Amino acid sequence: MRTDDEAKPFRARAIAGTRAVMIALDCEEPASKGLLGFAFRRAKGTADLKYLRSLKVFEDVVPDPDTEQGEYLTDRFPVQSFLWSDYTADPDTDYRFEIVPVYGTPTAPRLDEAHKLTLNVHTEKEDDGKHGIWFNRGAIASQAYARRFKNHVPTDAEMNDRDDEHTIWLSRGLLEACLAYIDGTQEHEALRACVYEFTYPPVLEAFRNKIEAGIDVRLIVHKDKDGKNEAAMKKAGLDLKKTVNGEPVIIWRTRPPIPHNKFIIKLDGDSPQAVWTGSTNLTPSGFLGQSNVGHLVHDADVAEQYLKYWTILSDDPTGKPAKEGVAEISPYPPPVVESEPPTCIFSPRQTASMLNWYADRMSDATSSIMFTAAFTVAPDFIEPLARDRDFLRFVLKEKPPTANESKALQGDRDLQISYGAVLGAEFKVVDGKLVAKRKVKQFPLDRWYLKEELTRSQGNIFFVHTKYLLIDPLSDDPLVCTGSANFSDGSLTKNDENMLLIRGDTRIADIYMTEFDRLFRHFYFRDVANEVAAKRKPGEKPEKVFLDPDDRWTRNYFIENGFKSRRRQMFFLPVSPNWVDNAKTHNAEEPIRPAKDKPAKKAAATKKAAVKKGKTKKGTTKKAPVKKAKAKKATAKKTKVRKVKTAAKARKATKKATRGKKATKATVKKTTRAKAKSRTKSKAKSRTAKKKR
Repeated sequence: MRTDDEAKPFRARAIAGTRAVMIALDCEEPASKGLLGFAFRRAKGTADLKYLRSLKVFEDVVPDPDTEQGEYLTDRFPVQSFLWSDYTADPDTDYRFEIVPVYGTPTAPRLDEAHKLTLNVHTEKEDDGKHGIWFNRGAIASQAYARRFKNHVPTDAEMNDRDDEHTIWLSRGLLEACLAYIDGTQEHEALRACVYEFTYPPVLEAFRNKIEAGIDVRLIVHKDKDGKNEAAMKKAGLDLKKTVNGEPVIIWRTRPPIPHNKFIIKLDGDSPQAVWTGSTNLTPSGFLGQSNVGHLVHDADVAEQYLKYWTILSDDPTGKPAKEGVAEISPYPPPVVESEPPTCIFSPRQTASMLNWYADRMSDATSSIMFTAAFTVAPDFIEPLARDRDFLRFVLKEKPPTANESKALQGDRDLQISYGAVLGAEFKVVDGKLVAKRKVKQFPLDRWYLKEELTRSQGNIFFVHTKYLLIDPLSDDPLVCTGSANFSDGSLTKNDENMLLIRGDTRIADIYMTEFDRLFRHFYFRDVANEVAAKRKPGEKPEKVFLDPDDRWTRNYFIENGFKSRRRQMFFLPVSPNWVDNAKTHNAEEPIRPAKDKPAKKAAATKKAAVKKGKTKKGTTKKAPVKKAKAKKATAKKTKVRKVKTAAKARKATKKATRGKKATKATVKKTTRAKAKSRTKSKAKSRTAKKKR
């Protein structure tokens, strides 16, 4: 829900999701002079108003904050921001917020009650009968967890216990909702599921109980190479060979490397009624670690579409039949999708043209874009995100931007990127394990923030696993794209995936937006703090982190076209026109994407394979082709050297022989001349002797 209040020159707007409430503030610039911040009071239901806790203090008042026991409230230590959020709210609950401007000095703050702003908020239901939406905590390294559980790493037994306090806190209603959906299946109902990772005992046991109770259950399960799914299913007591009316209960999906779906259809008899979908893998980390969403749609048309999709996959088709089947039930959508029912997008598809569709909607946006990318940002999205535009775009990622992403996306201050991080620590993931973890030296927040630790050390995704895109979420006609796909070429053309395109539902947009804001700001603060600390020069003292003692904190909020200034204004600007007006100008035909360079890809694969060791048919290990090539090259080089040496010797011998022959010829010639001369002299002497006689 959305509600406003104004006490000129101040105004406030609240946007409530299920478990988070965003409160945006604004004031005319003259009123910011001398402003120390805002005090927040909150009442739940009919309870009394209480001041809320502040995360920072004035150094002159509390030079050494107590991170464990200190209770610093906003009446004495006001919030120095024009955007504040309450992440402790309960769903479907009334709250009253009072926000009071604070002037004066740190030692003598003065509350300006004459300009008090009052917001009466009712948080959204988790399930309103049309859509049920649950986000888990998704902050396995946080101050709240550190304070509450002392960074305790939950054991397997604790995570497998749905009633354990760690499980309840981390799940934040997500696990409970999924189990309630399965457990609530009646005798006349049936379940059809399609799952990628299927290892979480509470969920496995819930399915086993329904199968043993005689409920019509059929599960398409990824046949993973490591056999983790099969091992977990056997351990949970699922009969992998069970059949009902000659049909197997477990259908193994063996064709694509990543059959990435996680949806559960509920039928009343033969009629599909609802579908549970979203980003949550049925694993401990899916529910209790990385950020995830479970989205339940109570719509017979949507459920029927999912059942058609499930039926296609139930034959375990190869790529071509799967793509042909999907093309029939999930065509390329028009630029402006219908509001009811939500549009279903399934994979694998013939091409990745949906990337063009998503990129076009980003280009159509007029007020804001919020986007989660677990891995990299698709090249199609770079231009609409990086283009110089007069509104804010936010990207939330699992890992820091790549070098190419940084170069392409960090030129516009209206585009902000946040990524998963632990406060005061640096680490990297190698082969699915958290390694080389170390504390940031001279971390400036050690004085007033608790140490944070991840609650697990293995996995592929630790922080951000959601896959959704919000276009103009603050407008009256927002677009929410959510599901299992990672907005990539591979997810569209190779994987089994499902997405929902939901238009015009402000309740859904508010829930997704408040959760996006929660995680984006949670990690953005850690990113900035860690980067600043890591760049600090040796011996340089850390900058002190306290509340500003005067109004200097407001200055960035009134810089023309500055990021904080735009963020202050974005919640109060009229959103007209919005993305729909621009989308109407687009051609509805599916774009033709350029063909991939298959030979180059094949050559790269061949080169990669050549590096690895292979095996002969008999199972004996042989040297990799690359090593053979190197050996052959070395042999050729040696042979060449030998040939060169041999040739040199031959030339030398030839030369010597030639010199010998020449010498011999000269000697013979000389001897012949000498003999001839001797004969001539002899004849002359003979003639002289005859004359004398």
